[in-house]
Order: sequence, then C-alpha cells, then structure tokens
Amino acid sequence: MQRYGLIGRKLGHSFSRKYFTELFRKAKLADHCYDLFELADIGEFPALLRDTPGLRGLNVTVPYKETVIPYLDHLDPLAAAVGAVNTIVVDQGRTTGYNTDVAGFRALVEGAVGSLTDPGSAIKARALVLGSGGASRAVAYVLRDLGIRFRVVSRSRERGDLTWDQVDPTVLRVCRLVINTTPLGMFPRVDEAPPLPYAALTAGHTLIDLVYNPEETLFLKHGVGHGARTIGGLGMLKAQADESWRIWRER
Repeated sequence: MQRYGLIGRKLGHSFSRKYFTELFRKAKLADHCYDLFELADIGEFPALLRDTPGLRGLNVTVPYKETVIPYLDHLDPLAAAVGAVNTIVVDQGRTTGYNTDVAGFRALVEGAVGSLTDPGSAIKARALVLGSGGASRAVAYVLRDLGIRFRVVSRSRERGDLTWDQVDPTVLRVCRLVINTTPLGMFPRVDEAPPLPYAALTAGHTLIDLVYNPEETLFLKHGVGHGARTIGGLGMLKAQADESWRIWRER
C-alpha cells in the first residue's frame, strides 16, 4: 500500500482526504490511500515517519508549514526561498520539502491583478496580506514576483509590517487587494472575520480568502456587502493539491 496524508493540528475541516481518495479512485490506484494525521506537536513528526509503513508523501497545513522544516532531510529551492513547506516527498526514509502553495496562489491571483490596475495607468494596486504564517510566506513570494507592493498584518511587529490595530480606513483605501491567510472564519468558527474597517471597502477592492470551508466566509461577505470583488480559497486548494500530486508522481 502506498500511503499519503496530511499533517496538522486539527483536521476535521480538511478537504484533502476526499479530494485525493477520489483522485486515486478515478486513476484506478487501488493500492493508494490518503489519511489525516493530527499532531498535537510537530515533535511527533519523526515518530509518524517511523511508524507509518508505505508512506510516500505528506501535505502540511497550519500550524506546521514552517516548524516542520528542521525535521526534513532536504528542501527544494523554492521551499527554501519561501521559508515554508506544504508538501513532503518520502523516499526510502528520506524526506524532501516542497512548496505548492506558490503555484496554488499564483493560479488564484493572476486573473485578479488586471482588474486592480488604475484606469489609464500601469501602476498596480498595493496589497494587504492578513497573517504572517506559512501561507502568508507563499503569498508574499508571488506578490513580489508579480511586482505588487504589499504590507503584512500580524499580531507582532516582529513578523509583520503592521499590527491589526494599525489597519485603519486609510490603509484599506490604499491597499485595494486584501488577502486573508489566517484561519479566521474557517469552519466551525464561521462567525469570525479579520478585524478590519470594512466600511472603507469599495467596488474597486478585491478580497481573496485562502479559507475554503465555508466557500464564502464572513470576510468575503463583508466584501460583497460593499461591492468588492471576492475570491474564495477553493481554487487555490485544488491547484496546490494537483501540484503536490505531480511532485509525488515525478519523485
């Protein structure tokens, strides 16, 4: 049996097992399975590798995309540049970390960039990245590559450019692309949303939420209520999962 899976702290919301189980079924890979591995602490990772026969690959979700790195034998150059891992190849006990969030977010954001350009101008809008975890690092990498200036919002100034209390209407007026990389609003806590002055949003804004369950979060509902364009995280999730599968097959 070739085993794959997802590691994280709480995985009841996960879409990955259903997605890969269906992928394996359609590909007639009866000897493949995908499991959820909840780890109370990343220190449990070596035991998981040791005690799971047939393990070939893992996806990584919050809060372990950064803290898993010291436990890996190798890092793909892109994962090293981003500083976060969400896909792991296991080959004869040796582990290599990759980042497919970059490909996933690029697929999500590239179509939105043109709509943010000022009429008659080649100047792209600034972005506001909510959160400073592993997913935020992938988002920042793509934004830099696209030449979009951005600021990161975090609870700590050591990890971001702004703290939450510094995000005022002026900041939102300047930053017309707002990307939520936090788990705020994820099922089952669907009544939560990043603390922003939503009244400053306009039809010229685009809101992207990396949360995919529910498909329309409270964050996105606030955007719709003020005429903003909104994009949910399901497209990114599928794109990064497909990229993970490509890497597993090739390696």
